Amino acid sequence: MEPLDPDHLAPDARPRARDLGIVVGEAATGPLNAITDVPGVRVGHTTVRRPPGVHSGVTAVVPDTVGPHTPLPAGVFTGNGYGKLIGTTQLAELGAIETPVLLTSTLSAFRVADALVGWMLERPGCEEVLSLNPVVGECNDGVLSDIRARPVHEEHVRAALDTASGGPVAEGCVGAGTGMVALGFKAGVGTASRTLDLAGRPFTVGTLVQANFGGTLRVGGRTVTARSLGLAADGPEQAAETGSCMIVVATDAPLDARQLTRVARRAVFALARTGAAYSHGSGDYAVAFGTRPGAPVADAGLGPLFTAVLDVVEEAVLNSLLAATTTTGHRGRTVPALPAGRLLAALGAPVPSPAPGSGP
Repeated sequence: MEPLDPDHLAPDARPRARDLGIVVGEAATGPLNAITDVPGVRVGHTTVRRPPGVHSGVTAVVPDTVGPHTPLPAGVFTGNGYGKLIGTTQLAELGAIETPVLLTSTLSAFRVADALVGWMLERPGCEEVLSLNPVVGECNDGVLSDIRARPVHEEHVRAALDTASGGPVAEGCVGAGTGMVALGFKAGVGTASRTLDLAGRPFTVGTLVQANFGGTLRVGGRTVTARSLGLAADGPEQAAETGSCMIVVATDAPLDARQLTRVARRAVFALARTGAAYSHGSGDYAVAFGTRPGAPVADAGLGPLFTAVLDVVEEAVLNSLLAATTTTGHRGRTVPALPAGRLLAALGAPVPSPAPGSGP
């Protein structure tokens, strides 16, 4: 792919990693390079922003057919469990999800779970449902948002669920990513996908991340910091031992719950490629689900899928950083965005000259 010139993008445009020529792995992406490339998976966001103090929201990953009578095989893996992933124990015990997977801010997670239950109970076929296991993950947006205000309410959850759609997925400072900070930069939601062959059949795997974790950013094996790029955050920086990451992985490959747990494990491992610290105060979780139940692929054939999962998570984290914008939030704290042009210069990559007539 011919890289874009990051210094001559439209003012509201933010490049993705591949737009800059930063390619992770060798497998082809899906058409949108997003989790929605997996058939039957939709994404919805509601952004709750009341500057300067509130930068929050909710994101819904919605498999078309999921429900208490039509659960989907799933697995979960906890890298470091300093967090709230509602629904974990039943998911791990039964190896299935029966609701969409929602992401939000730490202190709003419980309201979001309650709203998700209410929304599900109103679905056709759920009139007699007496038990339901909502799956809701969270990251702490307290650096930039007044987290104690718990600004995410039922109407925001319902809007994210009702407007969930296929197609391109908004990234960066949107939905559950609105107030996120990762690896020293403003971050948020990111997504990516890969297509691959397993046992001679084509499949897709995609991920969506809510990136909010500590550590030192690495791109292509090179360390990148705000200071090394000539930037500095105003106010206290995110401590390396704090922050979290929620990862959702979807695939149409037929896998059982045990195999999906192996997939979720690789998703958390992939954060190390980007410089994750996995520290005491970090909640690093992955939920992986399959949209096509059936006879599972043999374990010995899962290598390409594991590689693809490592690649999509790494790329999704980079996309979450590149899509985000510098944000000033609660108590005047400012967190800088990752500047594409300076990043390419730090990596030693050529920045293309503007096309004739493109302007300054």
